[in-house]
Amino acid sequence: MRSYHDPCGVARALDVVGERWALLVVRELLLGPKRFTDLAAGLPGLSQNVLSQRLRDLERAGIVTRARLGPPAGTRAYRLTERGAELEPVLLALARWGSRVPLPGSDAELGVDALALALRTTFDPDAADGLRLTATLRLGDDALRATVHDGRFALARGEAEDPDAVLSGEPGALRAVVFGGRPPRDAGLRIDGDRPAALHLLHCFPRPTPVENEVTAGMDRSNPR
Repeated sequence: MRSYHDPCGVARALDVVGERWALLVVRELLLGPKRFTDLAAGLPGLSQNVLSQRLRDLERAGIVTRARLGPPAGTRAYRLTERGAELEPVLLALARWGSRVPLPGSDAELGVDALALALRTTFDPDAADGLRLTATLRLGDDALRATVHDGRFALARGEAEDPDAVLSGEPGALRAVVFGGRPPRDAGLRIDGDRPAALHLLHCFPRPTPVENEVTAGMDRSNPR
């Protein structure tokens, strides 16, 4: 691995996780272990050779380790170590900062884990005032357990036990409702169970204002027409 040869803590951190795709591999493992094929599916722009290399790099650095999924899967997977899990607040802060960068001109859709990170970084506790909910988000072939309680929002991989509501659809459908303002039915998002609570949840994620809009607004105020 390349090194900055700089004693600064930032430089030393980037020596470990600064290679291209490394932090995105970590992102895919924040909610729990994944098989190699699932990691590859969540990072469609990454070749399998480079993914293998990044996993080896992260293993050597003590960020990722191999695991075996229990029944019925019973197959080899990768998970974050305790040290790797310490990167979670770093990724959340980076995602929150990056959410205000204008979207790239691309038709690429958010994967499930990327969407989960977007939800966590945009959740507004004030908008969730009075909401108490446990829900399952069935997104494509994946399922996430979402909970809101006392203004706190949490996501974990897997189905919720006895959920208050179940929201089903493709990841793009949930994104279109939450960040695009489309009605669930029009976007292809099905809601079963406590519909009012589920709709309340869907309105707890205000879309960040892009930085360029703020800059432009400031220019307009200083140069009135």
